[in-house]
Amino acid sequence: MPNASKPESTAGLKRTVVLVGLMGAGKSTVGRRLADRLGVRFVDSDSEIETAADMTISEIFERFDEAYFRDGERRVIARLLNDKPCILATGGGAFLSNENREMIGKSGISVWIKVDLETLWERVKDKDSRPLLNGDDPKGVLTRLLEARYPLYGTAEIVVNSASGDPHEVVVNAIVAALEGGGYLPATGGNEDKHEH
Repeated sequence: MPNASKPESTAGLKRTVVLVGLMGAGKSTVGRRLADRLGVRFVDSDSEIETAADMTISEIFERFDEAYFRDGERRVIARLLNDKPCILATGGGAFLSNENREMIGKSGISVWIKVDLETLWERVKDKDSRPLLNGDDPKGVLTRLLEARYPLYGTAEIVVNSASGDPHEVVVNAIVAALEGGGYLPATGGNEDKHEH
């Protein structure tokens, strides 16, 4: 059927798209919309870990430790990279692991959703579901996470910016254009604005 808004299969997407970035970057929201646009499934690695452990992320951190959580995260990412191409949103720390970055580099496409500190803070400051921000100086923690992690996120294959007030569709469009430009998706030739390289 010509001009279908959503493909029926994953045939167009050649590898799993792995969204990376700090908490509040919009990986889950953008990921769901991107998956819908491309007609593939969306998976959130944190949700998969919670399902496998039958505990919330906060409970895992409380009852075990971060190393236990990271091990589960690595196994979930490995399994999903070996499955049909999908859109995978990862937790903020997933891309810091050399092993995860290598796996993603071999079998997936890493996409960093880059957001400035003030925008991230606006998005996360009133949420209590972020174990790393439950201390006395959450904005300070977020600032230090940003400074430590952004150089590693910057090694992602694709980098898209998400500014305060940008509709999620702006980020989705930027990712689709980058995937097409990189040869990971056939160009749609649709009516979106395309930049010639």
